[in-house]
Amino acid sequence: MNVVPDTSVVVDGRVSERIEAGGFVDATISIPEAVVAELESQANEGQDSGWNGLEELQRLAELDDEGKIKVDYIGDRPDAGERGHASEGEIDALIRSLAADLDAVFFTSDVVQAEVARSKGLAVEYVAPRTETVEHLAIEEFFNEETMSVHLRAGTQPRAKRGTIGEMSYEVIDEDPITAEELRELSQEIRNAARQSDEGFIELSEPGMDIIQFREYRIAIAEPPFSDGLEITAVRPIAQTTLDDYEQAEELKDRFLERQRGVLISGSPGAGKSTFAQAAAEFLADNDYVVKTMEKPRDLQVGDEITQYTELGGEMERTADSLLMVRPDYTIYDEVRKTEDFEVFADMRLAGVGMIGVVHATRAIDALQRLVGRVELGMIPQIVDTVVYIEAGEIDTVYDVYTEVKVPHGLKEEDLARPVIVIENFTTNEPEYEIYTFNRQVVTVPLKEGENQQSEQGVEQIARQEIEREIRSVANDYVDVEIQDSNRATVYVSENDISQVIGRGGGRISDIEDRLGIEIDVRTHEEQPQPSTSQQPTSGEGIVVTPEVTSRHVVISVEGHAGETVEVRADGEYLFTATVSRGGDIQVSRGSAIADELEKAIDHRRQVTVHPS
Repeated sequence: MNVVPDTSVVVDGRVSERIEAGGFVDATISIPEAVVAELESQANEGQDSGWNGLEELQRLAELDDEGKIKVDYIGDRPDAGERGHASEGEIDALIRSLAADLDAVFFTSDVVQAEVARSKGLAVEYVAPRTETVEHLAIEEFFNEETMSVHLRAGTQPRAKRGTIGEMSYEVIDEDPITAEELRELSQEIRNAARQSDEGFIELSEPGMDIIQFREYRIAIAEPPFSDGLEITAVRPIAQTTLDDYEQAEELKDRFLERQRGVLISGSPGAGKSTFAQAAAEFLADNDYVVKTMEKPRDLQVGDEITQYTELGGEMERTADSLLMVRPDYTIYDEVRKTEDFEVFADMRLAGVGMIGVVHATRAIDALQRLVGRVELGMIPQIVDTVVYIEAGEIDTVYDVYTEVKVPHGLKEEDLARPVIVIENFTTNEPEYEIYTFNRQVVTVPLKEGENQQSEQGVEQIARQEIEREIRSVANDYVDVEIQDSNRATVYVSENDISQVIGRGGGRISDIEDRLGIEIDVRTHEEQPQPSTSQQPTSGEGIVVTPEVTSRHVVISVEGHAGETVEVRADGEYLFTATVSRGGDIQVSRGSAIADELEKAIDHRRQVTVHPS
């Protein structure tokens, strides 16, 4: 009897197992060189399947020595072209061809291989792939009820994050450092469990990194060359919640059920975002909505009725295309980080699918601002109409997002009305932010007391830049701008530029005012209030200096301070730190960013001072 095994049964150890159980008596086991080449390749890449297969070949050699079977190696090693097309079945075809030439029994646990071989007229013996029930993983011993994650690195003490959501501590959980050998045994057990158990799967396998999902544990195994040492990180959710566990639960339930919505769940790492997303998913599924998830890796703990999808062909965009054919009512997208993620989220939302995205953000408004610049501004409320901010496992803030055509807060002229995105507190029904386009720039303006002054300064800065750009286009000398309020500004130019800026009959400045929607008063620099120019050093004010601009440098003379490290400021604003040369001066090369800031300060007649660092 002649038997030709393929790679699948060699890796699983099924050939020696069959022989030791009394099968294949006195058979010749003809092992294709293609199988050996495939095992070598896998072993060289650090894959356990390769090492398992090589160990099986050694067991077969021992059975040969005992006289139970005869082992032959047949065929040629596959060339580079055949190895490159292994995923297309080239290696499998070589192995089947050798079995046909020998009129041998083809032994496999690959159902596709078995069916193709039968269609070719081969005698096939198929055995189902090995699966085992894994009761317990050794790494679970490091977990207790309050453990969210375990961090193991060769040569260091095992550590874990323990506590409750929002109150985690990173602590040593064993005084004895874990060895590389112990880590290798743990990683081998974890990989085997993922392959052999129906409760686990390998999410990602690349040279140096495996990500494995086993029951509720997400386990990352990193090793060289990806990392500088062997490391295992295991993460497990520590809380299972329902929407009823949160404040504002009834209002949110009504909001979710009213119609498909675009929701961003935001918060800092470990705040409980994914836990809330799971609760929302379960609630929607319990209310007869078709719910799917998009995750990489897949680690949301949801019920069996919710199918969890990952990247299709390495791209979430393909996953989205597939989901649009399935037409779920809601999709949970965990996590939305990159521009491509936001684009996929937006595309699915605009296609009518309810979307719930999980986003890292330290403030509720930051989650919404992630969309600015990634999608058209006016489309944001159609993509996201609800923002839920989670802190310490609780709902901290909920925002309602909508568009309104109005004059933005703080502006007064009716002709300044425009589409404004209003971010309203869901609990108080009071607007807290506005997002709109101001002079071709997108601004986010807080409306709450205490934040308004800072926002107005931001708008004023944009307005100042726009006015300065317009006036500079017609003036020859430098321009200074002071914003009086949201509707008025004063522009200071040189005496020679006055007529050029104002234009005949005031026509040019009127055109600029119309374009910007701001009343502009034009004056000369001599009319501009000047800061004090006292050159005497005073406590805390530094030394007032007069920089000199040469063809190659901006030079600041600081006599008597050679070798000292000093700060250079303009009107008290920090510009840079420098060391005074032996000659008692500071030289900055023109064309550098520092020189540009310094020259701008000089042009605007700002007071330049030098302070001890």
